[in-house]
Parts: sequence; structure tokens; C-alpha cells
Amino acid sequence: MSRRTPRLFAATLAVAALTLGACAEKAPETPAASGSPNAAAFPVTVGSLTLEQRPEKIVSLSPTATEMLFAIGAGPQVTAVDDQSNFPADAPKTDLSGYQPNAESIAGKNPDLVVLANDTNKIVDQLTALKIPVYLTPAAQTLDDSYQQLTELGTLTGNTTAAADVVQRMKDDIAKIVAEVPQRVQAPTYFHELGPELYTATSKTFIGSVYTLAGLENIADPADADGKSAGYPQLSQEVIVKANPDFVFLADAKCCQQSAETVKARSGWSGINAVKNDQIVPLDDDIASRWGPRVVDLLRVIVDATAKASE
Repeated sequence: MSRRTPRLFAATLAVAALTLGACAEKAPETPAASGSPNAAAFPVTVGSLTLEQRPEKIVSLSPTATEMLFAIGAGPQVTAVDDQSNFPADAPKTDLSGYQPNAESIAGKNPDLVVLANDTNKIVDQLTALKIPVYLTPAAQTLDDSYQQLTELGTLTGNTTAAADVVQRMKDDIAKIVAEVPQRVQAPTYFHELGPELYTATSKTFIGSVYTLAGLENIADPADADGKSAGYPQLSQEVIVKANPDFVFLADAKCCQQSAETVKARSGWSGINAVKNDQIVPLDDDIASRWGPRVVDLLRVIVDATAKASE
């Protein structure tokens, strides 16, 4: 499966704030939530979009939206997904691109709803001109954004009850995990690696907020104090070594084959606490870049990995 170069991918994250998930191996599937769609509930309106009837040919060009749709029980209504949507495994993957969407190719799938993460090349206007309904769902900036997107997708697909169940389950699971975070005199520090070029994310991003829930301190925050990097600065080796993070989390383990071994081999990194204490944590690239139901899994991995950190 093709993937953008790490540098271009990281730059895209900085500009588009993780609008699309990275490509990686398939993970175990999350069972779809149960719910009984009610055709009588239509028409429905979300924002400026009104659907007169329940959509049965949904095209998703966002890996995060694809995961959301299947989680709320709308999987049977999804007839095509983009080339990066690899979860769940039975999602109807095609060669459609979410990075460079093509209106004619999308229209060729005869959709009655298209879900997009961004409006690249004014694709929304192009599809609207073809009288194809479009739901634009940009990358979530907060957990509340994720909950809202799940709720709105539930409304648009006729799976309102199932969507509400997924949201409540996420909230309950996250609250339970956060309650397990130990009280510490000083928060452990961390570096979240998006790519080998050392692009990262600050606490002001969605992923940064997840680490905050886990009780960790981000060494990247001073590098983008003015927000000019949109929360995704590129750090130098010297800055990271000087900051001496207690943990290094690798969101480039699959895409770029980064591991504890490759990190330990980097020049000057041998003295970093994370290296000395074997606290280098590979993450699932996809889960670490998609703000859907599997955010719960991401938080669990982070909390478990840091549970034994000294107080």
C-alpha cells in the first residue's frame, strides 16, 4: 500500500491537522454497535445538509469517518471507502483518494451521501453541483468534536441510538482509564514522534490532549508557543536530547519502521531517560492518527505504558 513520504506526511499533519489517518496494517475489528435505523425519522438536517431519506450508498473518503460509520452500525450502508480506510477489514476499500478527491470518480459510485475530511480542490462545491449530498467532517480538535461527529453521523445515517451508545461508551471508558492515572508529584515528560524527521504534536492538538488526560507533560510545547506551526512543530535532535523526555512514543512504527532499537541507535540519544529506562513505546500508526472510537485504545496504551513511571 502506498504512503506519502514521512516528511510530506508530517507536513500534511501540520497543515491539515491530521485530516486523514496513516496507512498501516489491519488491526482487530471493533464490533459494530447495535441500533435499529428508523426510516420514519427522515428527513434529517445536520448543519446545512438535509437528507430526505436514509442513505444506502455512502462513500467515505476519511479513514476516521469510516471507522465511525462502522462503529455506529452504518457499515451495511457504506458502499465505497478511500484507499487509506483499512479498518475495519471488511470496509469496501477502493482506489478513491481522500488526499486528491476526484468528483467524477466519486460520482461513479452513485452515492447518496459522501463523507469528507477536508475540502481539497473545492470538492464539496463540485459534488454539490452534481447534486450529491456531502457531509464535511474536519479532523476533531477535541474529544467533544469526536462525540459530535459520531452523533451527527448517527443522525444522517438513521443510527441515532447506536451512535449515542458509542459516545456514552467512549465517555465511560475514558473516565475509567483516567481515574486509574496515578497521582504524581511531577508529571513524566514525553516526545510523540510523527516521523523520523522529528515532527511532533503539542498539547494543543487532539493527540496532545490525550496525553494530557494520561497525566504527561509534552516537551514540544515550547517549540510552538506562538502557534505558527499549528501545533505540529519539527524539533531538532539537540532540542529533544536537551529536553530529556522520560518517554518516547512512536507513531511512525509501521510507516517508517521506527522502533526502540532505531531510537537507541540515534546519535546522542543514549543519555535520554526514555532510552536509558527502556521507555520507548511503539504505537499503532492508525490508532494514533484517527480520532474515532479507538481513541479509547490509544489512551489505554499510553496509560499502561506510563503506569510504572516514578512518582
